[in-house]
Amino acid sequence: MALDTWLIYLLASIGLSLTPGPNSLLALTHGALYGARRTLFTIVGGVVGFSALIALAMFGLSALLQASASVLTVLKWVGGAYLVWLGVQLWRSPALQLAQTANAARLDNAGLFRQGLLSALANPKVLLFYGAFLPQFIDPQRGLLVQLVVMAATFASVECVVEYLLARLAFRVRPWLAKGGKGFNRGCGSLFALIGVVLPLTR
Repeated sequence: MALDTWLIYLLASIGLSLTPGPNSLLALTHGALYGARRTLFTIVGGVVGFSALIALAMFGLSALLQASASVLTVLKWVGGAYLVWLGVQLWRSPALQLAQTANAARLDNAGLFRQGLLSALANPKVLLFYGAFLPQFIDPQRGLLVQLVVMAATFASVECVVEYLLARLAFRVRPWLAKGGKGFNRGCGSLFALIGVVLPLTR
């Protein structure tokens, strides 16, 4: 993967990790309930789940690209349309509400890990998203396996850092989400739509 492509992917991964979702909500909630250190078990569970879904998406992409290199062009356009649709949905979505989880039962470390893992695996939209997201950055002229490993490692690292920061800032972020969460959703939705429109047009 070329350095400029990786930098664009890194920025896109940061935007994706910052987007409100089940695992970011879980990191915020567990950060408030258990502290940032114990929430690391939740975060690691989520990263393991995301890594498994990325591996599944990569396996499917590898099989398709081996069958026909022209499939990548189709995947980019279909994936771009899906990203635009996700951006519109995120733009219209309400701000995250954390109050409903405030009275959650106390969990041990294994329970925290399990919740993070299941939260990542239980969302089938994540697998669809990776299937749309990853092809935008694949260079068919370079080794596919190396590119996919780099993309998986990059996203896992970004997700871990972002969720840990959310856990540490839980008490400060929660009031902000109630007031500015809608605007944040719109910003992230615009980012997804922009990625969906621009990347299929680039080489």
